[in-house]
Amino acid sequence: MALQTCPDCGNELSDKAIACPRCGRPGPAPTIAHKGGYEWKSRVKLFGIPLVHVAFGSDQKGSTRVAKGFVAIGQFGIGAVTIAQFGVGVLLGAGQCVVGFFGIGQAAVGIILGVGQFAGGLLAIGQIVVGIYGFCQAGWARYLWSPDRVDMEAVALFSTLALRASQLLGLQ
Repeated sequence: MALQTCPDCGNELSDKAIACPRCGRPGPAPTIAHKGGYEWKSRVKLFGIPLVHVAFGSDQKGSTRVAKGFVAIGQFGIGAVTIAQFGVGVLLGAGQCVVGFFGIGQAAVGIILGVGQFAGGLLAIGQIVVGIYGFCQAGWARYLWSPDRVDMEAVALFSTLALRASQLLGLQ
């Protein structure tokens, strides 16, 4: 390991440094390029499907890796429970844009419950929602609780859900 002088600030740094610790100028060492992404599948399978599948990036051919397992984790995912940027979770989808029985994300569609900035579902909670029951800043729902519209059916349902959740969590 040899020491070099940073041309910007004069600080001494290693020839293996990726950046100068004082000023942040890119150092003499080459940065490590991330190629291909990452993929891991659990050995345990249910009905031939991995219990857990984690996938990010692309494969050697340049195709996007999609996580497919009972628990799917990745940029793109399909599974019973999916945690992904874009995903379909049969039971639960969590991520940026997701669909599932229960969807939690920036844009979430849940058959039963959708929670997110943009949410849809039987019960929809978020900034902008579409559903049967909606709790939101703005939205369209048969029963809506928002600054512009307060349906007592929505107030009763969401108040009861909040109370039950706090009891389950031991907060009451």
